[in-house]
Amino acid sequence: MRVKYPEFQGLHLPSIEQSILAKWKEEEAFEQSVRLREGSTPFVFYEGPPSANGMPGIHHVISRTLKDMVCRYKTMQGFQVKRKGGWDTHGLPVELGVEKELGITKEDIGKKISVEEYNKKCREAVLRYKDKWDEITTKMGYWVDLNDPYITFENDYIETLWWILSELYKKGYLYESVSIQPYSPAAGTGLSSHELNQPGTYKDVKDTSAVAMFKALATDAKNKFLIDAAGDNEVYYLAWTTTPWTLPSNLGLTVGPNIEYVLVKTFNPYTHAPVHVVLAKALLSKLFKPEGENGDFENYNAEQKLLPWKIVANFKGTDIEGAHYEQLMPTDASSMAAIEEITPGAKPFRILLGDFVTTEDGTGIVHTSPAFGADDYRVGQKNNIGILTLVDRAGKFVEGVGEFSNRYVKNYKDDPNYVDVNVDICVKLKKENRAFKVEKYEHSYPHCWRTDKPILYYPLDAWFIKTTAVKDRMVELNKTINWKPKSTGEGRFGNWLENMVDWNLSRSRYWGTPLPIWRTEDGSEEVCIGSVEQLNAGIKKANEVLGGSVNQNYLHGGILDLHKPFVDDIVLVSASGKPMHRVSDLIDVWFDSGAMPYAQWHYPFENKDLVDKGQAFPADFICEGVDQTRGWFYTLHAIGVMLFDSVAYKTVVSNGLVLDKNGNKMSKRLGNVVNPFETIEKYGADATRWYLVTNASPWDNLKFDIAGIQEVQRKFFGTLYNTYQFFALYANVDGFSFSEAPVPLAERPEIDRWILSSLHSLVKKVTAAMDDYEPTVAGRAIESFVDEQLSNWYVRLCRRRFWKGEYEQDKISAYQTLYECLETVIQLTAPIAPFFSDAVFSNLNSVTGKHQVASIHHANFPVANDTFIDAALEERMQLAQDVCSLVLSLRKKVNIKVRQPLQKILIPVLDPAMQDQLVLIQDLITAEVNVKEIEYLTETEGIIKKKIKPNFKALGTKMGAKMKAAGAAITAMTGAQIATLEKTGEILLSIEGEELSIALTEVDITAEDIPGWSVASKGSLTVALDITISPELQQEGDAREFVNRVQNIRKESGFALTDRIFVTLEHCDRLKESIVKYNDYICREILADSINWVDKVANATELDVNENLLKVSITKQA
Repeated sequence: MRVKYPEFQGLHLPSIEQSILAKWKEEEAFEQSVRLREGSTPFVFYEGPPSANGMPGIHHVISRTLKDMVCRYKTMQGFQVKRKGGWDTHGLPVELGVEKELGITKEDIGKKISVEEYNKKCREAVLRYKDKWDEITTKMGYWVDLNDPYITFENDYIETLWWILSELYKKGYLYESVSIQPYSPAAGTGLSSHELNQPGTYKDVKDTSAVAMFKALATDAKNKFLIDAAGDNEVYYLAWTTTPWTLPSNLGLTVGPNIEYVLVKTFNPYTHAPVHVVLAKALLSKLFKPEGENGDFENYNAEQKLLPWKIVANFKGTDIEGAHYEQLMPTDASSMAAIEEITPGAKPFRILLGDFVTTEDGTGIVHTSPAFGADDYRVGQKNNIGILTLVDRAGKFVEGVGEFSNRYVKNYKDDPNYVDVNVDICVKLKKENRAFKVEKYEHSYPHCWRTDKPILYYPLDAWFIKTTAVKDRMVELNKTINWKPKSTGEGRFGNWLENMVDWNLSRSRYWGTPLPIWRTEDGSEEVCIGSVEQLNAGIKKANEVLGGSVNQNYLHGGILDLHKPFVDDIVLVSASGKPMHRVSDLIDVWFDSGAMPYAQWHYPFENKDLVDKGQAFPADFICEGVDQTRGWFYTLHAIGVMLFDSVAYKTVVSNGLVLDKNGNKMSKRLGNVVNPFETIEKYGADATRWYLVTNASPWDNLKFDIAGIQEVQRKFFGTLYNTYQFFALYANVDGFSFSEAPVPLAERPEIDRWILSSLHSLVKKVTAAMDDYEPTVAGRAIESFVDEQLSNWYVRLCRRRFWKGEYEQDKISAYQTLYECLETVIQLTAPIAPFFSDAVFSNLNSVTGKHQVASIHHANFPVANDTFIDAALEERMQLAQDVCSLVLSLRKKVNIKVRQPLQKILIPVLDPAMQDQLVLIQDLITAEVNVKEIEYLTETEGIIKKKIKPNFKALGTKMGAKMKAAGAAITAMTGAQIATLEKTGEILLSIEGEELSIALTEVDITAEDIPGWSVASKGSLTVALDITISPELQQEGDAREFVNRVQNIRKESGFALTDRIFVTLEHCDRLKESIVKYNDYICREILADSINWVDKVANATELDVNENLLKVSITKQA
């Protein structure tokens, strides 16, 4: 029995996808796609590990679509693409989630809950939503190995991380230092610079700012010239701060050595006491109004808003270096004794010089608190002014800071009754004549990327990776990476590398990869452990040397879990025989993910050749959101360069954000979050994927709109579906199974040669776009071909070839051509829309058996055959399509149906070559638009009148100030000039005395209607349609309209394509002459032997034929 092409029972993508998923699972399609390429060149892909302690969102679907698309494409090109899944399981996201769930804070760990119990909870929570992630991965068709993923909390993974750190340690890249680092009191840990620069971490906030008044010490000789100029002791240095909570820790004031400063006589605007203040001359306008200069000092009172002021001295910053001032806010915790206890010999409360001081804002004098700013710390160390850390790691003042003791400097606990301590500090300063200006100030302030709370800059004893040592090499190698878009690599990422600082590696948390450094109590000896074997050997050795119960719980089986608290139990022994304990820190979770190229394979302990011989390193391709530019992309690059002097990836696609349809960021608060599960369930993964890829370039922000997916469903998949259904319907009737030898190209009709030429040109275009990681270009090219060329042109023009005539060469050629088009298009489509393409492929292949594979994803990607490509033919057919499009638009404009024949179209030809092309396709054009003849005009003046106007957008940059004159000159062009421009593509015009070239692309030309004709243009092509309908044309139109109505009845009655019919008509004077005249044509078209006329038709169907009522009876012949 002959095998038939299966026909779909309606286009319901989700149902089709379910059946394909079942097929893939049964046949292990993904695993087979990898096995089939065994021995082939590897294409290396890295999966950036998501954290499964939260639900996947629509933004995950877009990056995974891009990853899957590239991997499928490369597999079809013959590469072996192994795709190992992974899970990011450590760090703040997990810990904060567990703390919230348990109702505890970091301070409770080790008290209310043991570290072991806490980490156990973290381990349980981290993969809580893994099933949901696996579900979305499967449903969206993302082929990645979920059975053997890398998991960052596993010992093998951590062991590789330790090995990497030991290698960096050996190279001198790992070091410990006290420095000012971003610190998150809400999370209880320091942050790296790349964490601080995640998108959205800098927020615009309104904080209380203060210009504080530091009183010059009258007894200091350095201040004498100021005291003398003022005539009293009320001299104050003004310093501005947006963090008043740092003022109790002030130990210095820093000025610019070459900045010009002034001593100003004025009044305190709050106490109204007479004062003299020092600030940079360039910043006078920040505090004083010009009209107040040399104002009325004698009559100033509290009611006046305008402060009188007067400059009484000018000097440079160097003139006041070393001058002392009175401590601004003396407290027990900031007493001289407390300062010297921390920093013996400290000399605080002095004017210092610093090159970081500017006159861009503030007063030109920087309040210097070494504990809370990197510049402050450097200048403080240099000048030995000491350091005061009066805020603890919870973000609150320590004991001994007077009335501010134990108060939080920011609202870290979400206390609804929180009172801003910064406001209270400023109130105190106002009352004490120590504040000159207090106001709310809006500025951008960094927040913790996970808690969303403000960070503090804080002195931390931390471990760093010396990334700056390889900065130049990282910059150099970055230039070899193919960044998509290029601007991200050169701009955002390139600038980041140029300004990088050393990587703050250590974290004071509990759930994460422990820093593998053990050291003696005095810090004189230390070791960086690089393997479990080394650690276990050290465990035994320490027990032997130190004796007693040292490591007794780890002597037999060794260490089984490389996390806290177990690693902290381990004591090692130094070379001199001293006990060594582990440094308590964990490492940055971004190091976990940045090390995945090696750790996923447990390198170098296993799979060494995979990395060393380039089978798994570097990656050929990675893809994540733009937010990973200073995250995963950076850590991969840094570790790759430091470890192997190599890039970690050759190509990186950085996709943009997914916004709602109005361009707003998606958030639960706004209620505009899209549920990816519901979207895929309702519209299908293919439609979702296709929309995400073709709506905008991957790196552009996508305005996600469900209506766009519906449009994709209807227009692209609907068209492809209808084309396949059309083919299957007629191929099944004729028994076409591609069993005949392919009809030679030269023997195929021109329409077949054209569509095959266009098909192979499409293959070239799609392949080039996919190779260049431009999937949007590829997808849109496929869409255009399916809609404009295959469906709306080829299939429509060739319909009769499929359902008329004998099964001979012309019909076989049509079937073979359409089959080749369908097969090739679905192969091109497969990487983006894996389900529907596989369904159609299986349907086609089930009959022809052309491919010896079970899935389209096991087949090879199409390769263009240049011998099929005929550029002149494609150009000619495009010209035909353009002419037809213009004519059809004119018919629509004047409301004349296509079934109504018209006599003539006029086409002005610009050159002989254009006319030669048109002559070759004129029969096709006249048949398509139902016109009797085409007349070509070489001179249009006097026949077709054209209008021209400037395209301001195209001319803008070129013309500049001459735009107005250019516009006038273009508008004034004669018909002859317009014709010249259309023929040659450019013309010289005199504009303000200068001859300037105007290109055809820089103007818009339109044609005006002429009596009895309708005119339209597209670019340089103009068409005029004769819209006069003669009686003869009307009769033919009636016949065509009648055929259409009968065909509709055949379809509605469920007649088979080959069924012949009886037709009986009731006499109709208006239509009878037309139908009788075209009797033979009508009978051929509707498969009737004859048309019978009667006076009365029983059980008649009424037809409207060109606004004439006709009664008809149609029955199927036996």
